[in-house]
This record gives sequence, structure tokens and C-alpha cells, in this order.
Amino acid sequence: MKQTRTLQIRVKDKHSKLLDQLASEVNFVWNYCNELSYRAWRSRQQWLTGYDVQKYTKGASKELKLDSTCIQCISEEHARRRKQFKRSKLRWRVSKGSRRSLGWIPFKKGAAQWVNGQVRYAGFAFSVWDSYGLSDYPFRAGSFSQDARGRWYFNVAVQVEKPQTQAQTAVGIDLGLKDVATTSDGEQLKNQRIYRSHEKALADAQRAGKKGRVRAIHAKIRNTRKDAQHKFSTELVKNHAAIFVGNIKSKPLTQTKMAKSVLDAGWHQLKTMLAYKCDSAGVVFKAIDEKYTTQTCSACGSLPRSRPKGIAGLGIREWTCGECGVHHDRDINAARNILALGHQRLDGGIPFLH
Repeated sequence: MKQTRTLQIRVKDKHSKLLDQLASEVNFVWNYCNELSYRAWRSRQQWLTGYDVQKYTKGASKELKLDSTCIQCISEEHARRRKQFKRSKLRWRVSKGSRRSLGWIPFKKGAAQWVNGQVRYAGFAFSVWDSYGLSDYPFRAGSFSQDARGRWYFNVAVQVEKPQTQAQTAVGIDLGLKDVATTSDGEQLKNQRIYRSHEKALADAQRAGKKGRVRAIHAKIRNTRKDAQHKFSTELVKNHAAIFVGNIKSKPLTQTKMAKSVLDAGWHQLKTMLAYKCDSAGVVFKAIDEKYTTQTCSACGSLPRSRPKGIAGLGIREWTCGECGVHHDRDINAARNILALGHQRLDGGIPFLH
């Protein structure tokens, strides 16, 4: 069984100048589509589609370095975004200055090929850091994209075989701040407090007006967090047939004093990784209502008086059930309750969780 996967590969920096030029032409076409669509709406109340705009851009590839499929992609994407946001005019794409738009060069299937160890596009050859073995994949649609530090990436959709997991076990995951994630098996993704550890250096760079340094620090924070979460989520998906995670929401907590710690934990990013990796591997993934999972004894299902309660109980990391006498690690107990709910192991689930 086949599935579509998007590969992202770093383009070597020697091509940055050429890609910047192509991106500038993309911005020119986008702004033309923006102005054309706005005039049609203002004068005739006509909502132009991507197909309508393509009639006006026909032949533009003869004057630009872009190929015709790229220009078609731009007009289609512009029309799609206008419809999505219900706007008569979108933002202009800026090529220079402090408010410049990050580079973007889309293409359709067949516009890019792998030739002699390079990506061939619009008559140009681009060397990339090929970590996927691109010669094994027929290219579909994709794009070149630029990050905040000016680095370029080749993004392309490919068809790959959908793997099937051989694992037979299930696991529950409790998300938290002391440890980003704790499983019902006792495995933990430690909170490295990545942002906190770089906060002083980041503040110094911001006060000194070193924009390049600021972007580099932010990239290091982001990449360090993603690396740890990728490794953790990949191991879970490889070793389990079903994964259940608490449905904790980050947004309400970002309005509290815990905002920095919540954002630094990256719960949403971890859940997103688990969701798409499970889908690719044929693993069951469910978000479970985690209400009362911390306070309920995973052994007997009771709510004993000895349980950790409310904000005052956040510092209680271990507790003993007053009903059955079982000693619990706070997070592992919650993860086991999440697993039980996922399995519906108890009669009707844990009654206090409904």
C-alpha cells in the first residue's frame, strides 16, 4: 500500500543567490495576481479564480526565469488563500528589507527531476544534501522554501510504501512540565528547559541588535527540541501498536504564569509528531480526556483522600493510595489511567473521568 510523504532536503548555500532571484520573481507574480484580483473585485465585483488569473499570466515564463507550472501554482495558491481568508486583497510579498517575505518557489509534478545527483528545475541544477536517496523516488509536486536564516530547502512529495507495525502492545502518555512526557511503561522525555537555558544569550543578542545571532539562537532552540521529540516519538511508534495521549490544551495555560514553561515543553508539536507517525506506520493514535487521571488510583480506580489535588498538589510527585495501599509515581499513574481509558479496560472507563 502506497502513501504520500513530503521530504525536506537542504539545498547547498552556493545556490542561494539564484534562488533569491527566483523567489523575487515569484513575489512579482504574486503581487501582480493580487493587484489584478483586487481591481476585478473593486470595479466589477468579480471574484477571479486561479484559472481566470492564468489567462492574464500566459506567456510570462518567456520573460521570467520561472517555468510555466510555477506561475500556475502561484495564481492557484493566491486564489485559494483569498477564498480561505475571505479577503479582496492579500498582503504583498516583499523581496527586500526588514519586512521581506521568506522565499517560496512552488512547482507542479514533472517540473523537477533528479539528474546526475542534482535537482534539475527550470533549466538549473541544484546540489542538495541528499539524506533520503532521492534517486529512489519519482518527484511529485513541491517547492523550494527559505527559513529565517536565509537557508534554502527542497520540499517534494513522493510515494512510499506504507509500513505496517509488528508491535502488539499499547502505551499511555501523560504530558507535563517537570517531564514533557511520561509513559505508562515508565519511560520519560525529560524537560531540557531549552528556552530557559538560552534565554540570557537571546536577551543579550536582542539588546545588541544582532538579528542574525537572534535567529541562530531561536533555530538552535527549535532544532534541539525537535530532535529530542523526534527520537522519543519514533521509538514509541516503532515499539507499540496503539498510543493514547492526554488531551491537555496548551493555549489556556499560556495565559498563566506557567506560559514560558508550557511553550518550552512543546506539547502540541509532540502530539503532531505522534499523530502523523502513527498514521504512516498503521499505529492507533487517540487523544484521551485526562480529567482526574492524576488523582485516580490506577490500581483500584478510587479517588482516595491521599491523592494530589489542585494547584497545591502540583509539588506532590509520589503518593500512596489510602484505599488499596499502592504507591504511585504521579505521572506514571496518570499515564496508566490514560492507557486504561484508551483500552476501555475498566467497566465503562474510570467513572470519575466522564
